[in-house]
Amino acid sequence: MITFLTGKLAAALPTQAIVDVNGVGYELLIPLSSYDRLPAVGQPLHILTHLHVREDAHILYGFMSAAERDLFRLLVNNVSGIGPKLALAVLSGMSVGNFKSAVVNGDVASLAKISGLGKKTAERIVLELKDKLGVAAAWEVASATHAPSAEETQANEAVLALIALGYKQVEAHKTVRDLQEKQPDIKSAEDLVKLALKRMAAGR
Repeated sequence: MITFLTGKLAAALPTQAIVDVNGVGYELLIPLSSYDRLPAVGQPLHILTHLHVREDAHILYGFMSAAERDLFRLLVNNVSGIGPKLALAVLSGMSVGNFKSAVVNGDVASLAKISGLGKKTAERIVLELKDKLGVAAAWEVASATHAPSAEETQANEAVLALIALGYKQVEAHKTVRDLQEKQPDIKSAEDLVKLALKRMAAGR
């Protein structure tokens, strides 16, 4: 099992990264949440990994935090109908903190807005994870002590709103994050959505 890689970032896209480890390039599939925290190309990188073995391929998934990898594994191993691809979509569409809160509170509507999920799968996630022994209690504590920041919550709400309006998840995520970096005085998710719509409309 390959549990992490330490080397230099050779290339990066919103959905994948290539890590150079002593001259060997490892291709990793990553969520948008990890892409946001990658260093510049050529810089040192330590990234956690999960190796998924299929009959026709061995696929490496990369995560910039243990919380992301833990959630990925929890989804793949414990929720029927969710494979690695959909687990990455969950991590790309919602922060770990907001996901935990949604599951504990039974917020199916928020989960269903994640690209590729849908209402039935969201309901199954809540049922199978909330009722799992020890998970709900542990997540209630985690949600209380590590609540998502206001900025993080605004970003997630804005991205989900843009996806609902028909924009691609990668485009929505990138635009919202860029706006937050360049205009930190934005006060609400609604304002983020309005500014993002103007920017994306101008770019089309």
